[in-house]
Parts: sequence; C-alpha cells; structure tokens
Amino acid sequence: MKADIFRKMPVENLMSHNQEGKGLKKVLGAFELTMLGIGAIIGTGIFVLTGVAAADYAGPALVLSFIISGLACAFAALCYAELSAMIPISGSAYTFGYVGLGEIWGWIIGWDLILEYCVAVAAVSIGWSGYMVNILNIVGIHLPTAIIAAPGSGGIINLPAILILALIAGLLLLGAKESAKLNNILVAIKIAVVLLFIILGFSHVEPANWHPFMPYGWSGVFSGAAIVFFAYIGFDAVSTAAEEVKNPQKDLPKGIIGSLIICTVLYIVVSAILTGMVPYLEFKDNAAPVAYALAKVGISWGSALVSVGAICGITSVVLVMMYGSTRLFYALSRDGLLPKGFSQVSKTRGTPNKSIVLVFIATALVAGFLPIGKVAELTNMGTLAAFVIVSLSVILLRKSRPDLNRPFKVPFVPVVPMLAVVFCLFLILQLPTFTKVAFLIWIAIGFVVYAFYGYKHSSLNGTKAEKVD
Repeated sequence: MKADIFRKMPVENLMSHNQEGKGLKKVLGAFELTMLGIGAIIGTGIFVLTGVAAADYAGPALVLSFIISGLACAFAALCYAELSAMIPISGSAYTFGYVGLGEIWGWIIGWDLILEYCVAVAAVSIGWSGYMVNILNIVGIHLPTAIIAAPGSGGIINLPAILILALIAGLLLLGAKESAKLNNILVAIKIAVVLLFIILGFSHVEPANWHPFMPYGWSGVFSGAAIVFFAYIGFDAVSTAAEEVKNPQKDLPKGIIGSLIICTVLYIVVSAILTGMVPYLEFKDNAAPVAYALAKVGISWGSALVSVGAICGITSVVLVMMYGSTRLFYALSRDGLLPKGFSQVSKTRGTPNKSIVLVFIATALVAGFLPIGKVAELTNMGTLAAFVIVSLSVILLRKSRPDLNRPFKVPFVPVVPMLAVVFCLFLILQLPTFTKVAFLIWIAIGFVVYAFYGYKHSSLNGTKAEKVD
C-alpha cells in the first residue's frame, strides 16, 4: 500500500478526458478567464480589509504589505500558469499535485481545497447577506432578525445568504458560458466603482497622513501581509476552469497572470489613497473604510457607491468560488477518490449538476445555520498550502517528465518555485495557532476518508500508474 499511495496520475490519462465530446464543454477564452480571476480576487478585501489591516497592523505601510503578498502570489501564479497550460484539466492544485507528487499528496490538497472553497463561499455569502440587509434598511425595509442571522448570532436562519447561494447554483446549472457572462458584468461594475474611488480620492490625499509611514515596524508589515493575503485568494480558481477553455495553452497563463497583475495594482493604489485621505487609526473597528473615507472628505454619496460596488464584488466572488468548488468535486469524483456520481455531466448543458447541488447544500447549511467566525481564516491556510504543493510540483515534473510540452515555462526554475514555497511558508507561520490546529484536524479527517474510500476506489487501481521517483 505504501508505494500505491504515492502513485502518480499519468498526464496522458488526464488528457484523454479533455478530448472534444468528452468531459466539460469548452466555452471560455482569455478575456473570460481574466474576468473570472478578477471576479474571485476583488471582493470584500478591497472594501473592508484595507482599513482593518492599516489600523491594526501596518499603518500607511499597508502598501508594502500588499506588495509582499502580491510577490508571494506572483511566484505561485507563474507555477500555476506552467502547470495549467501543460495539463489543462479541472482540479487545479489537486490535479497538479496528483501528477507531480503522487496520489496521497493530490488527495490531501484536494481535501484541503474542498474546505477552502466551501468555507470561502459560505463566508462570502454571509457578507453578501449583511450588505443586502444594510441596503434594505436604508430604503426602509427591515427584515426580522430571525431570518437574517444564524442561531449563534441571535437568529434562526440566515435566509438572504441561502437565497444568493441558490441563485448562483441555479446559474451554474445553466452552464459555464452563462455564468461567465454575468461575471463579466459584475466585474465591470466593481472595477468602475474602484476606479471612481481612486479618481475621487486622489485629490483629497494629504501626505501628512502617511507619517509615520511604518508605525508598527516590519513585524506589522509582515503581519499585515498575512492578513491581506485573503484579498488575493481566488486567482487559483482560474485554473479550475482549465477544461472549459477553448485554447488553454495560450489563454490560461494570460488569465492567471493578467488577473493577478490588475488586482495587485488596484490594491496598492487604493491602499495608498485610503491611508492618504484619512489617518490610519481612524479605521480601527471600521467595517467600511472606503465609504468612511469618502464621507470624511464630504462625498456623502460615497456609502451608496461603495455598497453597489461591494454587492457586485461579493456576488462575483460567490459565483467564481462556487464554480471552482464544483469543478474540484468533479475532478476528485472522476478520479474515483469521491463517489463517481459527482462527475456526471449534463448532456445538454455540459455541467457537473450533482457536484453543483452538493456544493449548494453544503454551503447553504454552513451559511444559513453557523456563525463562521474563525473558521473563515482556514481559507488563507488552505490556499497557502495549495500554493506550496503547486510550486513543488513544477520542480518535480521538470525532472520526472522533461518530455512534456510546456507552452508556458516558469523562468529560473527551481529558484522561482522555491521562492513561492518560502514566501507561502513564511505567511503560514504568521497565521493564528487556531487556524493551524483546525487545518491539521481537517487533514486528519481527510486521511480517514482516503483510507476507507479513496484508496479503494481510485481510478488508478488495476491500471498503469507512474512510479515514485
């Protein structure tokens, strides 16, 4: 058994799934992929997280925190670009880990990503609920607490969170093309709102507010980088769409790297303007720093502006993260590590309907009845662990399978992938102890599931797998 758990999925096996007429329908191009990436990356992070990180961790040096997190993501993004162009198959880091490191590592990261995506979807839908309830309150519609909060938060059920999840699940059932069209519209609106804030805020920047620039020292900058890393989570969701891309070899690297560059630039500019408009300490315990900054300088309609941007931003994050999680279940199921039923594809829409329904039920139960609290921090931990696996896979596959066609190549291997590993491990160390312990418990449960189901039902049983190097 020891050797079997490290067996590697041959790339040729995976590519056979990607033939026309088999698997998922190919409907996406470079533009849709870039918009998917921006849709997943820019959400509450830019509207909420910036103020908290500035007040509690980095001060005006939040700009440096975003640059450090952006660098960590850039190294990882290059690795994702190489692997997704080489292996344009659903599953993201799970698939890359299966091919590069072996079945048990692929399963661990796949199990880890299940938690990451589902918790992120549930947490973001609760955020959507909060913004929507706030907007309804402004227009005079007051919903009873019983239907807008989970039992642990004074209510019975968070109905708005479940409703947005149901709407997104319904859209995903219609098909990837329809989902991408809505995402394009939502992303266009929220980018317009962010650019408008930059234009409005630029003329109200007071350089004096940037002093002291680094009030909490470098430790604050690094802690801030670990916190704002949450704002970058999502570009890996682009690689989950690999199997539905018309020209994956060219378009996947463009979508992954392009979306990360655009979002990094926007984050840096917004954080610089925000801390320049208002002294950073005023953002302490402020859940709407962008709206607060606009109101502070006399732009009273800023709150409404930000609410529109936030609703569109959060909706697109729910859409892309739920989309990514359904494709992950599809890939795990197709490889036999989860029940095969979840890899069944609709003949008319080309969508994994059972995976979509499963993700909806799981996320609706969490969002509707549980207060997320610290569990949301697991999203950071899961993503960082995935980045480490992907980066190591690039190095190992360069040695074990130099024959494979690589339309996009990471420069300076193994230096760049190792830098990604070092950056990500460093950021993991900055996370709270609770997060690390909870992550280990989830992984332990994953080992049990693999031992009693995945190992026995793996599609590699009785077939030729690549041996461990």
